[in-house]
Amino acid sequence: MAHLQKAAAKKINEICDRYVNERTPLMMILSDIQKEYGYIPLEVQELVSERTGISVAEIYGVVTFYSFFSLKPKGKYVIGVCLGTACYVKGAQQIIDKFSEIIGIKPGETSEDGLFTLDALRCIGACGIAPAVTINGKVYPKLTVDAVPAIVNEYKAMEA
Repeated sequence: MAHLQKAAAKKINEICDRYVNERTPLMMILSDIQKEYGYIPLEVQELVSERTGISVAEIYGVVTFYSFFSLKPKGKYVIGVCLGTACYVKGAQQIIDKFSEIIGIKPGETSEDGLFTLDALRCIGACGIAPAVTINGKVYPKLTVDAVPAIVNEYKAMEA
């Protein structure tokens, strides 16, 4: 926790203070921290534990159980490839493999330049447009492996 910057610690304390009168504040606190910083590292979990009295083990369990929380910073563009049944049978594994090959990272990783994070998702409820991919909330329906290079290049071009 010594590495946590004072401004960040102050902001996290403010977030904890918002929910001081809630019976079960943890999900709201973690959600606000995730929105503010994009991830919830261990030293932040320790601060939340001190402020709430909830054990670090319980906080860590919540952070690692729910896929929308992250222990590590995510890339600027978060690519989520649905691997639910409908998407999987229509080639989603080959699509995630192609993203992985082009970007040079495995699912769950972030590129060294901080541009991309590749996530394997369970069903996202887009079965009718399978296989589906999301990038920062934008949905790419009925995606093909051949379309992947152009999508990656589109996002790289925005950074040039």
